[in-house]
Amino acid sequence: MTRSIDNQPHAHSASTQHIVILGAGAIGCYLGAWLHTTAAQVSLLGRPRVAERIRQHGLTASDLNQRKIKWSASEISFSTDPDVLKTADLIVVTVKSADSPEAAKLIAQHAKSSALVLSFQNGVGNAMVLQHDLPGMTVLSGMVPFNVATLPEGRLHCATEGQLCAEDHSALQAWLPLFNACGLPIQLHTNFEQIQWGKLILNLNNSVNALSDMPLKAQLSDRAYRQCLALLIEETIQILKWAGIQPAKISKAPPALLPFLMRAPNFIFRRLAAGMLKMDENARSSMWEDLQLQRKTEVDYINGAVINLAHSLAQTAPLNSRMVSLVKKAEAGEYRPKDGHQLLSDLLRPQTSQ
Repeated sequence: MTRSIDNQPHAHSASTQHIVILGAGAIGCYLGAWLHTTAAQVSLLGRPRVAERIRQHGLTASDLNQRKIKWSASEISFSTDPDVLKTADLIVVTVKSADSPEAAKLIAQHAKSSALVLSFQNGVGNAMVLQHDLPGMTVLSGMVPFNVATLPEGRLHCATEGQLCAEDHSALQAWLPLFNACGLPIQLHTNFEQIQWGKLILNLNNSVNALSDMPLKAQLSDRAYRQCLALLIEETIQILKWAGIQPAKISKAPPALLPFLMRAPNFIFRRLAAGMLKMDENARSSMWEDLQLQRKTEVDYINGAVINLAHSLAQTAPLNSRMVSLVKKAEAGEYRPKDGHQLLSDLLRPQTSQ
């Protein structure tokens, strides 16, 4: 079926499974491009700047396994009008965490109550935010473990490995074959809080990478930057222990071993963490991209989530608090790339001297 790009909702057959990607940025467009290869009707709902880029170039999605698909502009159903949600059977939410309340508002105003809402967002509380404002709908948590880089001319490249995850629920069963068919199988989990915290522990590197101004592979190959990450992970694991939360193993190493691995000399790290370094040479974190584009980052929903959990236990998270402060200074226009030793010194500096 041919689809056109415009800002109007599209009519769909009642028998057609309709997926709407709400928040069609890098992750949303990447997921949408592959889902487009299935029998489902796929619509992207996003901002005008993304619509314009698609008008000019269409979308090309590729990954580390040499898979590649080109979705031409004439085939893409991209809308900036939330009316497109009216016929959605599955709404995949990929907006930034700060935009979750607005996403819930749009869904409540435009979508049918029978639509399934699946949150593929960073952080640990987005599905709860959505569910609070959508009491009559089924809202499920999901997790995207891989990094998607935005490249020139409408190209989206999955630069790291990983498999989609979601909480196990009967409402999702009918959709699993579609995700399997397009090469994006979803792994189901019953205790999804553990999965979210396991992913968040890995996402603590987003802020380190953003301030390094280096590709992820080069940054992770630098021991000083890894020592920064080790400090953030250690603090987070301790707070999770106080909260009685056991983070899931998302990478090949269990969370508790990650600080030891990060502190290993470079030649040992390269041997033990070869899988962790299997990524595109130019891959960077989304937080780095946000700083480059002078956008607000998700640091409040990653490092900030650790701080909030600590506060709920009458504890503090000084290292993650300092990282949040450093990223917010960069957001405010004080962005100066830091080498690993400088960043390590900033993290270890007493709070009173900041």
